[in-house]
Amino acid sequence: MPMAPGQNMPMAPGQNMPMSNGTTNMIMNMQMSFYWGKNAIVLFSGWPNNSLGMYILAILFVFILALAAEVLSNQPPIKRGTNPLTGGLIQSGVYFVRIGFIYLLMLAVMSFNVGIFIAAVLGHSLGFFVARSRAIAVANGEDQRSASDTLKI
Repeated sequence: MPMAPGQNMPMAPGQNMPMSNGTTNMIMNMQMSFYWGKNAIVLFSGWPNNSLGMYILAILFVFILALAAEVLSNQPPIKRGTNPLTGGLIQSGVYFVRIGFIYLLMLAVMSFNVGIFIAAVLGHSLGFFVARSRAIAVANGEDQRSASDTLKI
């Protein structure tokens, strides 16, 4: 039965989705539930290209991207005496990079691949741990300096 323009075609779950831009028809095969395996498309068409080595590289890339995003989200405050324009530009630049990383991670996780998802969560967790332990070490160092300054008086 012919369909009128603009009318949606009924589809069964897991079926390929026909796409049309007016002149050509394309078949888009997209996974819409979590799955495990190296047969994924992460960020770019044809990557990791069903290769185990490239899939492992994709997992490492997502892990490092998530770790970097968390570390950048906990940047140290600007030091006193810094020019406000310079400080604002530095913070804006770091924010730009961090948001770019986060959007790339979001797109990677939308591949619905369990390995990519786990790599993103583990990267965020380790990045949070690194950033917070560094912040605690800096705070403890400042506490010790202020305590030693008090004893000198």
